[in-house]
Amino acid sequence: MNIAQVFAHSGMRQLAFKTSGIRGVADLRGRKVSVWFAGNEFPLLATLEKYKIDSSRDVTLVQQPFDMNLLLQKRVDASAAMTYNEYKQVLDAGVKPDDLVVIDFNKEGTAMLEDGIFARADWLAGNTPLAVRFLRASLKGWEFCRDSARQCVEIVLKESPNLGREHQAWMMAEVNKLIWGPPAPRTRAGRMDPDAFTRTADIALKFGVIRKPAEPGAYTHAVWELADKKR
Repeated sequence: MNIAQVFAHSGMRQLAFKTSGIRGVADLRGRKVSVWFAGNEFPLLATLEKYKIDSSRDVTLVQQPFDMNLLLQKRVDASAAMTYNEYKQVLDAGVKPDDLVVIDFNKEGTAMLEDGIFARADWLAGNTPLAVRFLRASLKGWEFCRDSARQCVEIVLKESPNLGREHQAWMMAEVNKLIWGPPAPRTRAGRMDPDAFTRTADIALKFGVIRKPAEPGAYTHAVWELADKKR
């Protein structure tokens, strides 16, 4: 079960060049669209369905590598991107924000929750105090990265220097937006939004991620409330 929902807002987007003629989701009909087939495809599928676009006939879906070369080389018309990573890769390639159309699944009402903290219910039954301490420490860490972003970036660079300071600083700033807002709703970090849970569970059921409707016990506020009280 989910014991805390770190990201209150989805970072996933679909990008296209304005020169392609795409202005929104409706214009994806008849296009080549790339996405990561690792669970990231379901917000896209839900959005296509919303616009009555058949994902098996009306678009050509393409497996997207973990880079943006398909879009940059214009081998597809639209590609998936996270605000905190791949979007920056496109800008670093010399593309200007004004050259892009950005489809935001949050605005479309088809975004799914990302980056939650989970525990097995049977384990949690006997380890709630440990889960509370873990969650409290995690939330304190995110608070530190909100209030001391530069220091947080330096900590990350010591462990993983590959992406470089500029990119990691971008990632830190964008992730903070997804946790603390805006655009994320201004709520206490980690508290599950029941409406967002229902939307995510409904999409997961519709596209076969889960076989039966998610039960209310799939998430709990109890651990978060104890962790938040002690912070």
